[in-house]
Amino acid sequence: MSTSTTPDTTTGTTRPARTSATSATAAVVRTEAVLFGRELGSLFWILLFPTILLVIIGLVPDYGEPDPALGGQRVIDLYASVCVVLAMIMAAIMAMPSVITAYREGGVLRRLRTTPVHPGALLGAQIGLHAGAVLVAVVLALGAARVVHDVPLPQAPGWYVVALLLAIAASFSIGAVVTAVSRSTRVAQTLGTVVLFPMMFTAGVWLPVQSMGGWLRDLVVATPLGAASEVLNDALQGLAPDVADLAVVGGWTVVLSLVAVRLFRWE
Repeated sequence: MSTSTTPDTTTGTTRPARTSATSATAAVVRTEAVLFGRELGSLFWILLFPTILLVIIGLVPDYGEPDPALGGQRVIDLYASVCVVLAMIMAAIMAMPSVITAYREGGVLRRLRTTPVHPGALLGAQIGLHAGAVLVAVVLALGAARVVHDVPLPQAPGWYVVALLLAIAASFSIGAVVTAVSRSTRVAQTLGTVVLFPMMFTAGVWLPVQSMGGWLRDLVVATPLGAASEVLNDALQGLAPDVADLAVVGGWTVVLSLVAVRLFRWE
């Protein structure tokens, strides 16, 4: 980024002048926010679908009864965390990769490299907007769970914030790898769909992680989203998440992020 200087009349020296890069970057962020707000399909799947699913699942009579096998929790209590992770999957794996890949395929990222705005600003805007949508989805899901099914709000809010941020980072690192290896929008959509179903399974959408047993649970909690469901549920109950689960989520985030950075190409 280049800078220019202008004279400071009070001291007789020169000082850096504000360049166009900052305002141009702000314009990019505003534009991306407007475009993101028009993506009604993506907004539905990220913001509303997890909450709607949570409300419907809670209508199953047995899911509202405490289960000794689950430590006294109800199945619907478990799904409060599962649906939070589901919002992350929809944003990071299904929505974001296609948008960024379309920009790369259309030469937008390449052209930005010749302007004061680094293309990384556009990537950052996309990640920030999708992550922000996830946070809104979390509020909606937890609020609906509390009002409709009397699911308690997180009893360890500090740990819940830590678990939530780690889970978001892990899910977006998966989406970053999908973006990095996809050379076209069609590939990104196809690969995202392929990755979607195993990620939903490990997150506990079809069977909550806490309901699994034996080798299956051991396998699932070794995955980033399986461990994420565990730490979120622990914090929801007021427990400090297991260090091993936190390490799994954090470790996968670091490894996948490094892979994405290594494989990503601007054009």
